[in-house]
Amino acid sequence: MAGIYLHIPFCRQACNYCNFHFSTSLGLKEDMLAAIRTEAALQQHYLEAAPIRTVYFGGGTPSLLSVTELMRLWDTLEKHFPDQQLEEVTLEANPDDLSPAYLKELRQTPVSRLSIGIQSFQDNDLRYMNRAHNAGQAAYAVKAAQDAGFEEISIDLIYGTPTMSDKEWQHNIDQALSLQVPHISCYALTVEARTALAHAIAKGRSRQPEEGQTAAQFGQLMTRLREGGFDHYEISNFARPGHYARHNTNYWKGIPYLGLGPSAHSFNIRSRQWNVAHNAAYIKSLLTENKVPYEREELSAEDRHNEYLMTALRTMWGADLEHVEKAFGAGSRKRLEQESARYLERGWMELQQGHLVLSTSGKLLADRIASELFI
Repeated sequence: MAGIYLHIPFCRQACNYCNFHFSTSLGLKEDMLAAIRTEAALQQHYLEAAPIRTVYFGGGTPSLLSVTELMRLWDTLEKHFPDQQLEEVTLEANPDDLSPAYLKELRQTPVSRLSIGIQSFQDNDLRYMNRAHNAGQAAYAVKAAQDAGFEEISIDLIYGTPTMSDKEWQHNIDQALSLQVPHISCYALTVEARTALAHAIAKGRSRQPEEGQTAAQFGQLMTRLREGGFDHYEISNFARPGHYARHNTNYWKGIPYLGLGPSAHSFNIRSRQWNVAHNAAYIKSLLTENKVPYEREELSAEDRHNEYLMTALRTMWGADLEHVEKAFGAGSRKRLEQESARYLERGWMELQQGHLVLSTSGKLLADRIASELFI
């Protein structure tokens, strides 16, 4: 099985923390969509005829596209990837795009799941992040999507912003629970280089997130959502049983996927490749030269071992010692058992039926622990 990701590199305005590839100018939109369709045709054999189980429209802001534009992309996928055994089709959306009329049209498409970029239910946080919507639109968008018949809805929230107290973060979590969405993704505010937020902090116009506050709010989050009946199935993702994000779960489980669009990544177990992160260059290469503009990295056994640890340890299933032995050799398993002993002793990790799983305290150190276990 496999998945397809489509990167739609357009946004209405720039969130100050975002370092994803996007443009706030829609002038190249028509050519961009034509280029993505061309790439799909050129890459139709990348997944080696594996059945397509999931499709994910990400970005950027895919909800800026009309339903007609989305369906033209969809028709291209059906033409070049005919073996579709679909379990999930996700569209990322901003609250201000989800009008009842748009949702009604969208409900008639193959899109079965919405991932709504709420980030906060409070206006001071949204202003700080330079989001295009307000708190009222945030809650309204979720209810409108439910009224339109969408049952699989995920919302994104951000914690650790200097504008948000622990009490206000608790309000955000409670508001999310009150909306009865089955999936919640939560991310710590991170100051990425070359973003507007990094520039504002460097100039003293904005406060730096505090590590202690971020850790405390992550703890609040884990406790409250567990009490609310959610499984913490990946570091940043919580879902009610049966509502895990299938597309993203396949990423963490090492299932192959094809990425279409500028800056999109693809993975086929043996190698990883990524498209140029430049709209004009991407369009020119595909529409003028009929060539996909990408770079490729062949993955060594060590690369695959390390990537498996990085992704597996982020999940509630953890790193499977039997899989490590089968995929990378008995020596790799022995080394991992020896190296992980100190984390088991500190209570940062647990051994559950042959799987190394991070504890609640270990989740705060997930990236550090994984990197220290790398070959």
